[in-house]
Amino acid sequence: MRSFLFVPGDSERKFSKAREGEADALILDLEDSVALSEKENARKIVGDMLKAPRTGPKLFVRINALDTGLTLADLAAVMPFAPDGIALPKCEGPEDLKTCANYLAAFEAAHRLAETPILAIATETAASLFALGRYKDCDPRLWGLMWGAEDLAASLGAKENGARVGYHEPFRLARNLCLAGAAAAGVVAVDTICAVLDDLSVVEAEANSARRDGFGAKAVIHPKHVAPVNAAFTPTEDELAWARKVLEAFAADPTAGVVRIDGQMIDKPHERAARKIMAMAGQD
Repeated sequence: MRSFLFVPGDSERKFSKAREGEADALILDLEDSVALSEKENARKIVGDMLKAPRTGPKLFVRINALDTGLTLADLAAVMPFAPDGIALPKCEGPEDLKTCANYLAAFEAAHRLAETPILAIATETAASLFALGRYKDCDPRLWGLMWGAEDLAASLGAKENGARVGYHEPFRLARNLCLAGAAAAGVVAVDTICAVLDDLSVVEAEANSARRDGFGAKAVIHPKHVAPVNAAFTPTEDELAWARKVLEAFAADPTAGVVRIDGQMIDKPHERAARKIMAMAGQD
């Protein structure tokens, strides 16, 4: 999955449009995009969204944070319809992830479901930054770590996060720690949304930078952002050709630690990079 498009949980119209688009996954949002007075209605609408035929993108649900008192009601409303994943906001560390996983385990048992992947949004509070290296082997449900800048700005007391000019240093720190934490845990790092809606060149630049640095996907908040994100996270023919050469060379000599390709010495880290490229292309 390359692109995660947020869809307000109380908007059937936006869902209908989004599910016909090119996003690999939709995040049906019960949190920030839904007013407190509309939470219950949004739960019913999201349930209907999940009951729709699953012929398009994967359907994740962003529940409300654990400290709101709304989490269990959210899960009770959506888990009977087997969402493809749960997005956990304001996840401050492995303890929060395990709490969510325990809740999911109960609903999975009640409804005879397989384990539900969790996408943890893991940089929205100051405290969360100090836990990003501790997610390894936390729970098999952890699919990925996403970073976010809007709530973090409030937590830090920042006047702004600098999204329109390339993010200020505290937010770049959060981005980089999320990337490293996901790599350490062996899960997918998901880049945050682009807050600039009217300039696709900014989205493209952010997505290319994220792919270059090691992120495996990017969140988006507008359907027109999906195409440049998908393009950035789709390996080119040149990349695939290189990856095939590397894998074929190591397959021909399984005991080799280093192989020579086109005059270059290629070692095991290159083999791992080649496998990641093939996986991104769905050819693993």
